[in-house]
Amino acid sequence: MSFTNEQKIIVQSTFAQVADADRLAARFYDRLFVIDPSTRPLFRHDLSEQRMKLMQTIAVVVNALDHLDTIVPAIESLGRRHVAYGVTPAHWDSVGAALLGALEEAFGAAFTPEVREAWASAYGLIAETALNAAASIASPANDAV
Repeated sequence: MSFTNEQKIIVQSTFAQVADADRLAARFYDRLFVIDPSTRPLFRHDLSEQRMKLMQTIAVVVNALDHLDTIVPAIESLGRRHVAYGVTPAHWDSVGAALLGALEEAFGAAFTPEVREAWASAYGLIAETALNAAASIASPANDAV
């Protein structure tokens, strides 16, 4: 998946404009549970803390877009950890759709096709990295003979 410098700038500049991070996170989870109700049981605790963690994670990733290689190990760890939570590859698709929908709702007309594509590319890159790491823990190729 490609992610251009222009897309990086778009993601960073639009994220900097998020006025209410908790509201964006609440929109995200509302959308996620509608898009994919199978994700709701994965969240057994109060969502206020989860919303804060989500926004902190997004902020770390967005701020590291200039040097993604420095956070690849953390993204891989996230992917492996989420397997233990019961997250499936299909859930990652649902999360991406919910994120894009929440951003579109938050930004309205400012969420242009170019902005959508930039965010979709950024999320796709992160999800691909996490999914590859998650797949590696269950891969028979890792069981050397």
